[in-house]
Amino acid sequence: MKKIGIGKIALQLALSDEDQEAEMIEKYEAIGYALYKGKAGSMDSQKIFAAIETAAMRQDLIRENYREEHALYHCTMEAFNGYCRGQIDLGNVLRSTGLVFSIVRGHLISEDKSTGEWLAITLYGQIGSPRQGFEHEAVGMGIQPV
Repeated sequence: MKKIGIGKIALQLALSDEDQEAEMIEKYEAIGYALYKGKAGSMDSQKIFAAIETAAMRQDLIRENYREEHALYHCTMEAFNGYCRGQIDLGNVLRSTGLVFSIVRGHLISEDKSTGEWLAITLYGQIGSPRQGFEHEAVGMGIQPV
């Protein structure tokens, strides 16, 4: 197997269809990664953050302690910053979004266990005016050590 980074895994999962998703989860869980893909949509940034945090906790991708929650927060903030192209705001500037998110926990590089555990979050979807047809695709990614 070629070396692959946690970010590429997260990006591929976010962009995958249902068949590819199941295949990816099986493949990467076999080599020590934990993966989850979910959906969120809102004009409220807090609802997007809450959906990601809730999923991470329910899927046991992070545990309830400062270190892991802090890593998740910064990872999500970094991904959202990229997704929103620097303006971490939705409803206040009349933007809405519908997106899929992926969360991956594991080693930074697939064959290098010395890197410790990391989190990667990818956001992919539509962002724009809350009027149908006035949105476009966007993507953002955040990677942080746990």
